[in-house]
Amino acid sequence: MAHKKGQGSIKNGRDSNAQFRGVKKFGGQAVRAGNILVRQLGTRFHAGPGVGTGRDYTLFALVDGHVRFYRRGRERKAFVAVDSVAELAAAE
Repeated sequence: MAHKKGQGSIKNGRDSNAQFRGVKKFGGQAVRAGNILVRQLGTRFHAGPGVGTGRDYTLFALVDGHVRFYRRGRERKAFVAVDSVAELAAAE
């Protein structure tokens, strides 16, 4: 009978990669179309005008412009919008 324990493969030597969630672009920052604005679990922030939502709830810019965070509705839900450069020029 063996007196040394066999050196089998380990069962719990794995770890998942970090998710790097959070707000990536803040209010007032200039962004280009396609830039990631927020990585999140679920819809903590909702997509406003000029913002798209990915399958994993990532919010990204659809147009070039400046980021704006705001709240609306009775529940005061948080939204992220991108005010496009064309809209800003027209407003002035």
